[in-house]
Amino acid sequence: MTLRSETPPPPANLPVDPPPDSEAPTSAQLKGDIDSGRTADKTPHMDVGAAPLGTCEEAGGAPPTSQEVRLARQNERAPSEKTKSGYVHQRQPWVVPAFVGFIVFAALALGGGLWLTH
Repeated sequence: MTLRSETPPPPANLPVDPPPDSEAPTSAQLKGDIDSGRTADKTPHMDVGAAPLGTCEEAGGAPPTSQEVRLARQNERAPSEKTKSGYVHQRQPWVVPAFVGFIVFAALALGGGLWLTH
C-alpha cells in the first residue's frame, strides 16, 4: 500500500468523535476535544502521542483536578464560527501572495537602486 505524503499512517488516519460533556471531565476528554478538531487548532484526526495528556502532572504527584480540566476544555474550545467554517490554524489566503509581492518589490527596489548608482 502506498501512502500519499498528506495521508497519515494508521491509526492517525482515523477520525475522532468529540467526547461528551461530563460533570467530572478527564484529561483524556480534553485530548479528545483536541483530536476531534473541536479546538480548531488541528485537523480532526487521532494524534498518537508518546505520553497521554496529563501524564507528566500525574507522575509529578499533582494530577489535574476535574475543575481544572473543565476550565481547560472551556478555554480550548474554539468559537463556533471558526469550527463550522473549517477555519483551522487561522489561515488567511492573502498572506502568501502579500509576502511574495513584498519579496519581489524589495528585489526590484534593490536592483533599481543599484542600477541608478552606476
